[in-house]
Amino acid sequence: MNYNLLEMIGLSGFDLTYLFIVSYALILILIIMVIVQAVKLSKLSKKYKKFMSGKNAKSLEKDIIGLYEDNRFIKASTEKNKSDIRFLYKKLASTFQKVGIVKYDAFNQMGGQLSFSLALLDENNSGFILNCVHSTEGCYSYTKEIRNGSCDISLGEEEREALDIAMDI
Repeated sequence: MNYNLLEMIGLSGFDLTYLFIVSYALILILIIMVIVQAVKLSKLSKKYKKFMSGKNAKSLEKDIIGLYEDNRFIKASTEKNKSDIRFLYKKLASTFQKVGIVKYDAFNQMGGQLSFSLALLDENNSGFILNCVHSTEGCYSYTKEIRNGSCDISLGEEEREALDIAMDI
């Protein structure tokens, strides 16, 4: 065979079989790529039809606006909840959170451990101790102020024990 074109570009000894094989391989690769893209397009088309089923542009816009409003409401609710929680933590810091109680017999002739020392403390170990002493003549109550886990007035044995229980010592 005489290939004048190949001789003109300097490829007179080139075998065209290789060119055809490479061309067929490229065509096969391109056909496979077209099939893959057609499958992807089909899947996307199905998803789009499912998404748009029964909807037009106005109803879709209403749905999106509704989602936006819901999102705004949730954000506002979250901020209010955060504010409420901060307020509650602030209030909780000054409430009595720690309790210690010790029952005892103030006098040997009395029975039933009717006397007691009650310690009520906040998170800073501040509060008071209530000491109720029961005797045959009556019941007497005393309070002692506690600041940061200590008292300016000396504490009795039962009062100290109630304070230690409240402070979890």
